Amino acid sequence: MRVLVLGATGYVGGRLTPRLLEAGHQVRVLVRHSEKLMGRAWANRVEVFEGDLSQPETLPPALEGVEVAYYLVHSLGVRGDFAERDRQNALNFANAVSKVTHVIYLGGLLPSAPKPSKHLQSRAEVGEILRSHLPTTEFRAGPIIGSGSASFEMVRYLTERLPVMVAPRWIDNSVSPIGIRNVLEYLIAALDAPPLGVVEIGAEPLTFREMILQYAEERQLKRRIIKVPVLAPGLAALWVGLVTPIPNRLAVPLVEGIVHSLVADTTRAQAIFPTIHPMSYREAVRLALLRIKENQVETHWSGAQNELPTYHLTDWEGLIREEQSVWVRATPETVFAVFSSLGGERGWLAWNWAWRLRGIIDKAV
Repeated sequence: MRVLVLGATGYVGGRLTPRLLEAGHQVRVLVRHSEKLMGRAWANRVEVFEGDLSQPETLPPALEGVEVAYYLVHSLGVRGDFAERDRQNALNFANAVSKVTHVIYLGGLLPSAPKPSKHLQSRAEVGEILRSHLPTTEFRAGPIIGSGSASFEMVRYLTERLPVMVAPRWIDNSVSPIGIRNVLEYLIAALDAPPLGVVEIGAEPLTFREMILQYAEERQLKRRIIKVPVLAPGLAALWVGLVTPIPNRLAVPLVEGIVHSLVADTTRAQAIFPTIHPMSYREAVRLALLRIKENQVETHWSGAQNELPTYHLTDWEGLIREEQSVWVRATPETVFAVFSSLGGERGWLAWNWAWRLRGIIDKAV
């Protein structure tokens, strides 16, 4: 088939695209900037169209001749009203499509009783827009667990860095995580099925506490979780943003999404895709840690915001090493000259008083 992937530079899309190519499909991608595909092994095997969902006039050329379209884009983590942006993008896409026979969309699970968070409500709204305008399969998934995923990195950094955690009572709410490998299996299997409407997918449910403790067991770490009766989701999210490399604008909706139980009803998924057997959370963690150890992380949650992940955490013989990077518009020589001159007599470019105070403390000691 000729398949269009929207969100090919994102975490899921960046893994789905090469697998579609391996299956023999003709793959076309729509990206805002083609430069973001640089360095990807499959970049020269796909048709690349530059366009933006917020600019409807750029969409028709990419959609021409396409049979199936994967809608894997969202504005979470982007500054501003991400819900309004996602709403308008979905409407623009729906109005631009004419001959596509199947749209496959990856959304999020919804809590059964209380009102969902703004993030989950937005994901559901996008799915509703697509289903009301186009023949659509909407997969609803909980936290995606895989090397480089935002949900996995949140659990990983919290567990690695905090021997003792103070957690809110909703840490014992149930959630249905799913391994990235199984997500890709469902997305690809949907190509051979008619539009299915809403299909919930996930592994056996467990609590967020169990997710942390099972990760700790896999890493042979001793961790203790102290539950407190009151801890606002916003405050908990700010703590996540402080302790992990996930920025607050992404941490807040992630945390708000697990305040209520998110358990998948996988009855339809099992009936329609009987050959797909979701791996357990522990298996997904084990596989993610192996990929990290072997330095084979295909995509990272930050890929949709930058070309390379800005954070990298490694564990070598008990030594935790964290690397951070940032892109600057300067030559390597200029960057090195400035960077290597910091400290000493010159001090620092910001908060230099803290550097001088540190020197006084060192002398006093």
